[in-house]
Amino acid sequence: MNSPTATLLVSCPDRRGLVAKIANFIYANGGNIIHADQHTDFAAGLFLTRIEWQLEDFNLPRELIGPAFNAIAQPLQANWQLHFSDTVPRIAIWVSKQDHCLFDLIWRHRAKEFSAEIPLIISNHPDLNDVAAQFGIDYHHIPITKETKSQQEAKQLELLRQYNIDLVVLAKYMQIVSPDFINQFPQIINIHHSFLPAFVGANPYHKAYERGVKIIGATAHYVTTDLDAGPIIEQDVVRVSHRDEVDDLIRKGKDLERVVLARAVRSHLRNRVLVYGNRTVVFE
Repeated sequence: MNSPTATLLVSCPDRRGLVAKIANFIYANGGNIIHADQHTDFAAGLFLTRIEWQLEDFNLPRELIGPAFNAIAQPLQANWQLHFSDTVPRIAIWVSKQDHCLFDLIWRHRAKEFSAEIPLIISNHPDLNDVAAQFGIDYHHIPITKETKSQQEAKQLELLRQYNIDLVVLAKYMQIVSPDFINQFPQIINIHHSFLPAFVGANPYHKAYERGVKIIGATAHYVTTDLDAGPIIEQDVVRVSHRDEVDDLIRKGKDLERVVLARAVRSHLRNRVLVYGNRTVVFE
């Protein structure tokens, strides 16, 4: 679609007339709605919606859309976000030694599967520097130990500011990000190599093998201060059998990790994920 669009993500206490009230804000200002979806969490008493419209012929300039909608949102006790389709997010990919998720994200980006810039790769090892050089992406090796974690995370934060990063993707980074870092930069997506909440933490494939599971999975989630317990964006599974060894589980799991992480990043970049509490709604 050539015409730029605006998207509102809204969550608020459920009540009658919410769809009409939000849609009328757009209609009354000359907007053409091209996508609308909503969900009601009856247990939580919450209404959640995503609505997208064309900015062509819309009466309000961009800088006034937020303040104008806020006048409607405040009486509804609504949390809301406003996004524009021609704003290109900037991603930093964090890696360790494994390259499969890194390669997959770069290839999908080059194939224009999602709209973003990837100007920065950060790693606690030097191993993937050649990959970054191959694709013309700046690579920063920042080794981290227990003793240097605070100091090194300060360097990471400075790089995110320097490169104007909007989203960090932990593409098999294999390090725990500190609560202090998360509080300063909360927009982080992680890929975990199990079907959470099963097998939290390190070595989930080994734990799955010892347990004799018949399926293994991968989970992409937002990072919070609770280890591997943030709001889940995407998951998938594959069957395994008693004939599979740990190496087979790892091989099958890597395929899942690529796909699940890519889906989650794409949904986030398309402004289709709405977080509430420790849950998400992912609008199709």
